[in-house]
Amino acid sequence: MNPHHHLDHSTLIGYACGALPTGFAVVARAHLDICRECRRHLRLAEGIGGQLLRQQEGEPLPDAARQNMLARLQTEPSSLPSPPRPAPVRHDPDLLPAALHPYFGERYSRLRWRAIGPGVQVIRAAQVQDSDLILLRSAAGRSIPMHSHGQNELTMILQGAYDDTLGHFAPGDVADLDCDIEHQPVTAPGVPCICVAATDAPLRFSSWLARMLQPLFRL
Repeated sequence: MNPHHHLDHSTLIGYACGALPTGFAVVARAHLDICRECRRHLRLAEGIGGQLLRQQEGEPLPDAARQNMLARLQTEPSSLPSPPRPAPVRHDPDLLPAALHPYFGERYSRLRWRAIGPGVQVIRAAQVQDSDLILLRSAAGRSIPMHSHGQNELTMILQGAYDDTLGHFAPGDVADLDCDIEHQPVTAPGVPCICVAATDAPLRFSSWLARMLQPLFRL
């Protein structure tokens, strides 16, 4: 698996210093487990996170210093040695990423989906209190209504794929979105698309019908 869409640098810093809401940290961990590039960036982010934590005990970090840290995160990891390659393991297509096991169980075949619309099913992680963490399953060739985000959303593709204005998202890719992004994901033909997503505010749908139905499917 070779992801083409990665975690935002600010998300990596938040993860490094333990500042992400639980749902976002879970999705970030699932991506980090399979993405060598983001693991390399995380090593530098951990150093930046330490500086941010120390700043909390003194003067607020100036904007210029924060921007300099983000610039370092974009440029420096290429000079870092690659982390050791994990020992190869037999791939089990029925096994969810390990980071999701405490919230959804271990196997896709044991998931209990709840329908929220034609061709769309969901499972919510009841244990997460500071954000929403869900598994979302959408039938092949189906589109999610056009929407933006109240605050932030972090989504990782587990199976299948979808396309939107940001590109093609396949297994392992993450969509790290904020309130400025408006999109309409359309699942690829052939197989259903399964994603894990974390949000910290309800979606903002463009169509009046989707807004009317939103309280029913709680997205």
